[in-house]
Amino acid sequence: MARISIMGPSGRQERQLFRHNSLGRHPRNTHQVLDRVVSKEHCHIDLIDDRYVLKDLGSLNGTYVNGERVASEQLLEPGDEITIGSTRIIFEPEDKSGEVSFDALLSGEPREATKRFKIGDSDAAGPLIRAKVEILGEKTFFAEELIEDDASLRRDYEKLRASFEVTQAIEIGTSITAMCDKILEVAFRLVPADRGVVLLHNDQSILEPVSVRTADDVDPGQEVVVSKTVLDTVVREKEAVLSHDTSSDSRFQSAHSVIMQGIRSTMCVPLLHSDAVLGVVVLDSQLTTHAFTEKDLALFETVASQAAVAVQNTLFAKKLEHEAVTRERFRRLLSPAIAEQVLSGLVEVKKGGELRETTVLFADIRGFTSMSESREPQVVVDALNEYFERMVEIVFRYEGTLDKFIGDEIMALFGSPVAHPDDPVRAVRAAVEMQEALVSLNEGHEAQGLPPFRIGIGINTGEVVAGYIGSSQALEYTIIGDPVNTGSRLCSLAKAGQTLISQGTFDKLDAQFEVTELPRAKVKGKAQPIRVYQVDGRADGE
Repeated sequence: MARISIMGPSGRQERQLFRHNSLGRHPRNTHQVLDRVVSKEHCHIDLIDDRYVLKDLGSLNGTYVNGERVASEQLLEPGDEITIGSTRIIFEPEDKSGEVSFDALLSGEPREATKRFKIGDSDAAGPLIRAKVEILGEKTFFAEELIEDDASLRRDYEKLRASFEVTQAIEIGTSITAMCDKILEVAFRLVPADRGVVLLHNDQSILEPVSVRTADDVDPGQEVVVSKTVLDTVVREKEAVLSHDTSSDSRFQSAHSVIMQGIRSTMCVPLLHSDAVLGVVVLDSQLTTHAFTEKDLALFETVASQAAVAVQNTLFAKKLEHEAVTRERFRRLLSPAIAEQVLSGLVEVKKGGELRETTVLFADIRGFTSMSESREPQVVVDALNEYFERMVEIVFRYEGTLDKFIGDEIMALFGSPVAHPDDPVRAVRAAVEMQEALVSLNEGHEAQGLPPFRIGIGINTGEVVAGYIGSSQALEYTIIGDPVNTGSRLCSLAKAGQTLISQGTFDKLDAQFEVTELPRAKVKGKAQPIRVYQVDGRADGE
């Protein structure tokens, strides 16, 4: 069988050639070439019509045969010297001594090959084939009839069983931390790792350790430092990294943490979901070269892929939960129509402040404190809840926003976060209906032996700062500014059953309302008395 001799930074390697061979930096290639300037998949060597053909895959640094750059593909002759990056590869002629059937086995025809060669025969080919099966078995899982070594079969079974154990733990909805712990627990049973770390991206897209494990003979107080060089490579290229010997691996020459900690072998697998790297699993050995095989890498890539799905599902569930809370919060503050616009993204509620012209309405129950002192608390609470329900319903009918309840006082906004050209008109219409709604509400109070509710309403219009205000633990959408204070002062001036509006609101009303100007009023925070108007009702008398 034809072979190649690879002479690079990691030394000389003798490798068998199969029908199809890929060469490159990535461990999934048929022949991995640990050379920094070699592409992840650099070139192919394929058997075509009993001749081996070299095909360059458009690599930036090119592929050379005997010093000449290969334009596309080239037939190989015995002794040809192939150069990729700083690595030299010698092509050696095919040996016709009867190994072709094993070549067929390696090319995807295992059952046909088994018929032609019975593994374990006493002929000269038997030991050679067994050796090749054993070598290749470090990369793939053969059918059971091709494996004679019971120990190898048991090792493979244990790896597959443990892999199933992890995937089963993932499926039953384990927490992210418990799942990561399980991955490392199984990893330490399968491979001779000294240290293992599972890292996940946080909200700032920074990798943070979620689970850390060390071997029993490793100092538990030893700090586990993961190479940023390795992590950056895995995240950037979205592919696993396997190094049998980091001391001779050119990819780790700048990885100072790897050198300082004396790491010999390392395996780093991304938790990849829909082309997004959610995290990374890192295993390393400080004492052993070739601690991890390509077969190990394939297993952990499968486990990492399923773990990534579980992590993504958990994160998605948390997102849905957060959105549900946000949706419910908005529905309590906004009318249903406005809430849906905000939640669907048609209307943006900015985090932080923005200047908005807003009409603010305050409604306060007169004499509520004395009433609450003379009645059973539950009776008072029930009556107050019924009152709030009716009043908020009216605010939402005119697409206003419930800012907050302040004791028995209601603060509502018209123009924030959603503006209408007639927000002052909407606010006054809402106030008129709120006063009217008390008639039927008080009829129910009378039947219960409760005194009637009487409210005073104050309305003002002006430019305010609107947005999320509060601490990082408790943010609420509200408005601040002098127009808010003036609206509150007007509410305080209003008598039971009276609705007072400011000059700013009056100027924006049309002929829908009957309004009477009252004497100028002195309010707190204003140097001069302000003009005040009383809303007497709708102009049509309804």
